[in-house]
Amino acid sequence: MHIVVGFAAGSASGIIARLIGQRLSERLGQPFVIENKGGAGGTLGAEVVVRASPDGYTLLSCSSADAVNATLYDKLNFIFIRDTVPVASIASGPLVLVVNPSFPAKTVPEFIAYAKANPGKINFGSAGIGTLAHVAGELFKVMAGVNLVHVPYRGLAPALIDLMGGQVQAVFSTMPPAIEFVKAGKLRALAVTSKARYEALPDLPAVGDFLPGYESTITFGLSAPKNISAEIVEKLNKETNAALADPRFKARLADLGTVGMPMTSAAFGNLMADETEKWGKVIGAANITAE
Repeated sequence: MHIVVGFAAGSASGIIARLIGQRLSERLGQPFVIENKGGAGGTLGAEVVVRASPDGYTLLSCSSADAVNATLYDKLNFIFIRDTVPVASIASGPLVLVVNPSFPAKTVPEFIAYAKANPGKINFGSAGIGTLAHVAGELFKVMAGVNLVHVPYRGLAPALIDLMGGQVQAVFSTMPPAIEFVKAGKLRALAVTSKARYEALPDLPAVGDFLPGYESTITFGLSAPKNISAEIVEKLNKETNAALADPRFKARLADLGTVGMPMTSAAFGNLMADETEKWGKVIGAANITAE
C-alpha cells in the first residue's frame, strides 16, 4: 500500500504518514510505502492520488494545506472535496514561528518592530506556495502590518535547514519537523499559532496574544481516490482510530507537538469542508495569491 506525501522528505505530512503507515502495517499485516511527490504546495501529490485506482492501495497524506489549495489555486485539474474521499483524521496542532538563534528578535513584539524597521529585509521560508506555512506568514504580514519576503521551498525540511544556515530569517513551521530543533537550541521559537498556549511548548506565548484574532492550526489525515468502496474506507478508518487509541502512539504524537484526532470518515470530511471554507475567507480577505 502506498501513502503519497505532497512534500519533500522531512515534512510534517511525511512524518505523520510514516508514523501511521508503520502502525497500519503492523495492524493489517500489509507493508506501507511512503512516496514523496513534492511540488506546487502539495497539489502534485494530491493529483497523483486523485488519478489513482480507487482500490485502497493508494492513499494521500492530506492536511489543511489541501483545504487552502482549493481556493488558492484557480486552475487545478481536480477539486479536492469532490475528487477524494475522506478516510481518517490523524492529528492536529498549531504552527510555530521559529527564527535562527542569532536573529535580533526574541519575542513577537520585537520581531514586528524589527520587521517594521527593516521592511522587505526579512525572508520567511515555507513548504511551498499555498502551504499553511505560507498562508500563516501572509496572514501575519497583514495583521502585523509588516513586509516580509516569502521564499517557497519544496518542503519544510529544506526551509528549516536554510533557516539554521541563515539563508532565511523566519519560518512558520508545522510542529513535527521543527520541535526537535527548538528543543536542541538550533532554532528559537517565538510563539505558537494556536489561540492559546500549547501543551507541547507551554512556555511559548501564542501569536494571538499580540495580534488578537490570529490563529493558524493544521489537521493531518488520510484521503483516497473517489469511488473507493465504503468497506475499505471503514476498515482503514477503524484501524487508524485503533492506532490513535494506543498510549504509545499518543505519546509519540505529543512528542511531535500534535494531538491525536480520532473520528469517523464522515466527520473528517465535514472538518475538511469547514477548513476549506475558513481558509477561503482568509485568502480572499488577505488577497493571497499563488503567484
